[in-house]
Amino acid sequence: MRFTAIAMAAGLAVSATAGHGQSLNLTLSGGNPGGLWSLLGAGIDRAAQVADTSAVVTYQATGGGFANIGLLGAGRTDLGLVHDAEAQLALGGEEPFRGPITNMRAIGYMYNWAPMHFFLDRSMAEQYGIDSLDDIAGSGAPIRIGINRSGNITSNIALMMFELVGVTDESLAEAGGQFVRAGANEQGELLQDGRLDMITNGIFINHSSFRAVDTNADVVLLSVPQEVIDATNERFGTGQMVIPAGSYSNQQADVNTVTLGALLAATDAMSDDDAYALTNALITNIDEVRAVHSAMQSLTPELLATPSVLEFHPGAARAYSEAGLSQ
Repeated sequence: MRFTAIAMAAGLAVSATAGHGQSLNLTLSGGNPGGLWSLLGAGIDRAAQVADTSAVVTYQATGGGFANIGLLGAGRTDLGLVHDAEAQLALGGEEPFRGPITNMRAIGYMYNWAPMHFFLDRSMAEQYGIDSLDDIAGSGAPIRIGINRSGNITSNIALMMFELVGVTDESLAEAGGQFVRAGANEQGELLQDGRLDMITNGIFINHSSFRAVDTNADVVLLSVPQEVIDATNERFGTGQMVIPAGSYSNQQADVNTVTLGALLAATDAMSDDDAYALTNALITNIDEVRAVHSAMQSLTPELLATPSVLEFHPGAARAYSEAGLSQ
């Protein structure tokens, strides 16, 4: 993988986008080095190279989806990985964006299986009779709830889901609890140390941070009311997913919840030829992307072609149409 780390405060070099008849030469903005998105960058680069040995997809490490949307909106990157929920906020010009960003176009849906999890300490759940997210507000439990840091889309989603069931900063404070901002691995450590009672995040089932919590702490996975799922999906353009029974030690039943997805996005400035060539490379060499991580085994050409909050780039749409994939 061609890898370039960048500082967000510094100016970004705009890559030379390949013209008609030339090999792809694109820049892809992803996330932190070593994370799943950097692995996806490697897989996308490899898929392009298998299709054309002269093709180059250069990966840039950034602050994540919100940063990538800013770069796409300013025309300072060719491609970006973004969550569907982040793109939805950008289209409406909502925080953290200062106005609508409407030049983004989808190349393909990379995954849609990062469900929101809500783990609660089992002793507290049993003491206060909490089985579902909507049991919290009326329970009087002094719950210290870990949510992701500001700037991470899962924190936006979690806060809305809690608000929908009447759990707010004020209601938690009245009961002696609070929201605590912490990253995924930090949340697990704080729960195990007894400094949190509940954690929430939107990551793959049995992600390493969740496995650590399940192994080292006694927790239950709370159910989510359907009306909360529906309202959240309408707001953020997210989806619904089942966390199968038995995924975690104390989970006796299936749990329906909200799930995040990630898109590979370009802008309307990308040529139709480049978008077509890249999309074709992903369709025909999808095993190169699946191979980057076990979590990507469910990726299919059909998923790539799944409609999302972003309309497809015309070049990508042509590639899917020629491949017989519905959109």
